[in-house]
Amino acid sequence: MTDRDRFTWHADARLFAGSAEIARPAAAAVPSDLCIPAHPTEACLTRLTAQIAARGSFCLRDGAPLTGAEVPATHFVTLTGGSTGLPKAILRSQKSWTASFAQNAAIFGIVPGDSIAVLGRLSHSLALYGVLEGLHLGADVHVLDSLSPRAQIAHCLRHGVRILYATPTQLLRLARAAKGQCLPALRLILCGGGALQATGRAAVRPLAPNAALHVFYGAAETSFVTLGGADTPDGAVGAAYPGVTLSILDEAGQSTGGVGEVWVRSPYLFDGYLGAPGAEAHRRDGFVFVGEIGHLDGNGLLWLKGRRTRMITIADQNVYPEEVENFITDLPGVAACAVLPLPDALRGHRLVACLEGARDPRLSAAVTDACRRRFGPLVAPRRVHFLDDLPRLVSGKTDHAELARLLEGGS
Repeated sequence: MTDRDRFTWHADARLFAGSAEIARPAAAAVPSDLCIPAHPTEACLTRLTAQIAARGSFCLRDGAPLTGAEVPATHFVTLTGGSTGLPKAILRSQKSWTASFAQNAAIFGIVPGDSIAVLGRLSHSLALYGVLEGLHLGADVHVLDSLSPRAQIAHCLRHGVRILYATPTQLLRLARAAKGQCLPALRLILCGGGALQATGRAAVRPLAPNAALHVFYGAAETSFVTLGGADTPDGAVGAAYPGVTLSILDEAGQSTGGVGEVWVRSPYLFDGYLGAPGAEAHRRDGFVFVGEIGHLDGNGLLWLKGRRTRMITIADQNVYPEEVENFITDLPGVAACAVLPLPDALRGHRLVACLEGARDPRLSAAVTDACRRRFGPLVAPRRVHFLDDLPRLVSGKTDHAELARLLEGGS
């Protein structure tokens, strides 16, 4: 059922077979219709569901199609976020997602007839996951990526949406657009793709007063890793999702007992990268490492410091810009923040903070002061820039590469 501003798919069948028992060859060359444009949404979903019904592989993309890869009929292709570089195509089996579909149905009570909305474009793995989980479990799915936040709220009100999949950025845009409106029918929000700070959670609460808010940590390669809830302390990303085993190791593969590489083992892992020379997954004894650094506390909660590829040194001190970003984002008056390193001949690097919004000298001074008290003068951003809008990827994450180009250009 369609109209001018939305696409809703009413599910009446399970979509994924969920196992490798389909009577098709183990692998085949990429068919011409493997790659499906993620936009417009109606055409995308029509082709996607037809491809699944035919038990064929698929990849939803905004850019050029895949070439030269082989995709088993029991598998499909999604994309990494690409927030610090070009997105990578990853291969995963149907059962790696259907296993978590079953877990979520049990954990959150998702049943046939539920109404699920996703806010992002289907080339983003979180939105695609939410759509396929809903259809697989017999729910009605509302794909609202083409609507403004105010129109998304109006649509959810009209159709009594009960479950929402969203990134932190998408949720905060909804909350800002609400202007006193709320979504009383919403009973569950599943938030992924980044950290939702305490101020963000407080902003979302009036929008969805009856909804349980669960923030999960994961990656395109790992799917669910941890799941947080109302009792998860600020800064932690939750305890291991059912079926997940976490291990914190040093570069030699030994347990650190503290901060180290976050290795993940679960039924939800991807199979490998496609078409990205030099992009290899780090695997060991059934575990995968995708670049995150963190530690587990005595209660089994995971605390992330940041990605190893973004770690820098300032005066011989290891610094993770994500830690500073998350701290600034939670300060009063900050709508959104990104922190980038710049070269510094004396200290190795220095940090700059980019805030979304009009130039505000008082907010700049408050951010600088708070960071100096929290991180010390060496790590605190040396300058604060303001941009009307931070550059963003389709996933809603900050496009750090584009932001760095803007800064180099003097913006």
